[in-house]
Amino acid sequence: MNMDSKTRFSSRVDNYAKYRPGYPPEIIDFLGSEEILTPDKVVADIGSGTGFLTKLFLQNGNFTYGVEPNADMRAAGEAYLSEFANFQSVDGAAENTTLEDKSVDIITAGQAFHWFDLEPTRTEFVRILKPGGHVVLIWNDRKTVDDPFGEAYESLIQTYATDCAGSGARKEMEWFFAPEQAHVAMFPNVQFLDYDSLKGRLLSASYIPMEGPRFDEMLAELEGIFIRNQHDGIVAMNYETTMYYGRLEP
Repeated sequence: MNMDSKTRFSSRVDNYAKYRPGYPPEIIDFLGSEEILTPDKVVADIGSGTGFLTKLFLQNGNFTYGVEPNADMRAAGEAYLSEFANFQSVDGAAENTTLEDKSVDIITAGQAFHWFDLEPTRTEFVRILKPGGHVVLIWNDRKTVDDPFGEAYESLIQTYATDCAGSGARKEMEWFFAPEQAHVAMFPNVQFLDYDSLKGRLLSASYIPMEGPRFDEMLAELEGIFIRNQHDGIVAMNYETTMYYGRLEP
C-alpha cells in the first residue's frame, strides 16, 4: 500500500462512513456454501477502513482483525464496531499487517486491494495465512450500462476526477492467486440516496475534488443529474458486488 493510499482518505472519513454502500449479506451465505467460512474461522480484513465489510464477519461470529493504516479511518472503524467483542483493531497495512505467522484462516479486502503493493502484499498474506487459507477480495462496482442514472454519474466522474490511482489491480488476479485459481461470484447491491446523501457519496471518493474553481460547477451538474433521475426525492445507485476468492499458496 503506497504512502498516498495510506493518507488520501483522511479528509473523506466522515463522508465515507456515512455514504459509502455496505456489502450484501449474501456474501456470508455464499462463502459458507463454498465451505470456506464457518463461525470458528479467524478473519483478517485488510484495509478495513470504516468497517463495513468487517461487520459482516463479526455478525457471523468470526473473530476478525481490522487492519487499517490510516489513523482517521481506523478510529471511525473502531467506533462503528465498538459493540463487538470479537473485533480487534490493528494499526497495520497489507504489506506489513503485524499479525503473527499462520494466524488467520481467511483474508478479506473490501474496496481496498487496488491500493496494495501487490508483490510484498502476496508475501505477507502467505505469511499470516494458515495452510490452505483463503483470500476474498470484494468490490462494489457501480452499474454504468443500461442505467441512465449510473451512466450520467459515471460521466460526471470522468469529467471531474483528478486521477485514477489504484486502477488496474484486477488484471493481476491470475498472478496473485497462482498456482491456484481465482474464482468469481457476483451479487446485486443498491443504495437509495437523497440529494445530500448523493453529494456525500460523490465526495467520499478520493479522486473527486473537495474545492477549486470547478467545484461549484461539479455540484450543479450533480444536482441536475439528481433532479432528472429522482423518484420521490430518491435515486437508486445500483451496484454489482464482485468477489474474487481462492486459496493462496506459497
